[in-house]
Amino acid sequence: MTAPRILGIDPGLRVTGFGVIEMHGKQLVYVASGCIKSNDKESLPDRIKTLFAGISEVIATYAPNQAAVEKVFVNVNPQSTLLLGQARGAAISALVHAGLPVAEYTALQTKQAVVGHGKATKDQVQDMVVRLLNLPGAPTADAADALACAITHAHGGQGLGRWRQPAIAFAADGW
Repeated sequence: MTAPRILGIDPGLRVTGFGVIEMHGKQLVYVASGCIKSNDKESLPDRIKTLFAGISEVIATYAPNQAAVEKVFVNVNPQSTLLLGQARGAAISALVHAGLPVAEYTALQTKQAVVGHGKATKDQVQDMVVRLLNLPGAPTADAADALACAITHAHGGQGLGRWRQPAIAFAADGW
């Protein structure tokens, strides 16, 4: 049986963090992390394409068999919330296109699972990610958030955020 390999995604239009971990029994093992950046001088469709292509490349490179994505929170600025939602859509589309089961977790759920309380700071999340994965240094904030999302999924979140399988399956010819 293949070890669960989880891809965590912290979506953002400018910077999308990703983190890949494996579960070996109860032990979590770091595989990779980083960021996918889009150019804010490009059109929105080009930026969405960059995110989709970047996540697709991460999937092809690290071959995860599960995915966890941070849920959108409602921002003070509605325009920012809409743009973040579009970045999440690009991420989720890439994950679903690759056939991965996708789970969603709020920032509160992730902070509670990784740090122990929902009001944890970004520095506290980074510190706990370093400790839980035995890393030699701290990843960037976006990559740490993505790793934290993957850790949340690994620590029992598998049933909490998973989307149901679609009722309709499309054949190769479209129907």
